[in-house]
Amino acid sequence: MQDLNDLYYFAKTVEYGGFAPAGRALGIPKSKLSRRISALENKLDVRLIYRSTRQFKVTEIGMTFLSHCQAMLVEAEAAKEAVEFSHAEPCGTIKLSCPVALLHVHIGQVLADFMAQYPKVNVQLEATNRRVDVIAEGIDVAIRVRPAPIEDSELVLRVLSQRGKCLVASPALVDKYGLPKRPEELSTWPSLGLGQPQHHYHWLLYGPDDQEAKVSHVPRYVTTDMIALRNAALKAIGIVELPVLMVMEQLKDGSLVHLLPQWQPKTDIIHLVYPSRRGLLPAVKALVDFLTNYYQSFEEV
Repeated sequence: MQDLNDLYYFAKTVEYGGFAPAGRALGIPKSKLSRRISALENKLDVRLIYRSTRQFKVTEIGMTFLSHCQAMLVEAEAAKEAVEFSHAEPCGTIKLSCPVALLHVHIGQVLADFMAQYPKVNVQLEATNRRVDVIAEGIDVAIRVRPAPIEDSELVLRVLSQRGKCLVASPALVDKYGLPKRPEELSTWPSLGLGQPQHHYHWLLYGPDDQEAKVSHVPRYVTTDMIALRNAALKAIGIVELPVLMVMEQLKDGSLVHLLPQWQPKTDIIHLVYPSRRGLLPAVKALVDFLTNYYQSFEEV
């Protein structure tokens, strides 16, 4: 294998315009530099430099070889900086976006824990349900929730977790309409709708033996805010489809009832997107790793 030091010596000798000035800059005797370059030429079986007492000139093949040596030095320096960068203490400002409900349920607490662990990191968070343009808006990390499959993108994607959903209603509503046995029975119940107003609403449910049911409904209350919908469901305003995580406590204490547990809506994928792995700032990398570890520990419980 080629001794990379010889390539370094050759590039520096050309950069400084001779063995003597290069030797002084590098703290190496010029005689040693000359011997190393001569040995390099012998190995390559080419003349890289014409030298005499009056002349120092790089040959044509020497110039071609030089460009590759310089590229190697640039990459070597980049590699060194990358390692040093990775050991740097996370600091600076992270621009982040997150869906509102996910922020309220647990991301808000996770971010507080993250900032307590990294006191030199600041966070600028936009709580929004819109799809932010990560590149155009200068967002460092966007937390997203999407049903599978997730579309291809130039952004780096890291999956955090899969989020199950369920249909829930208040005990009072169940008492009034009776516990349903089939999805189609829900079409006569009052309902709530998540998202923007639409002409048609339906729940798409997947049941035993790969069965699929599409249940149309006309919601009394439509909003993009999941917490508002959960509050309405608790007041017996209607059935609502929400993430299990949003209603876990209410299902435990009995203030909401899981309808048709054998019929499930399609799961969502909670994931991060960010512009590039290369040159990732220590603070951003720390946040990505912190969120990933949180969801891994959460799923293991």
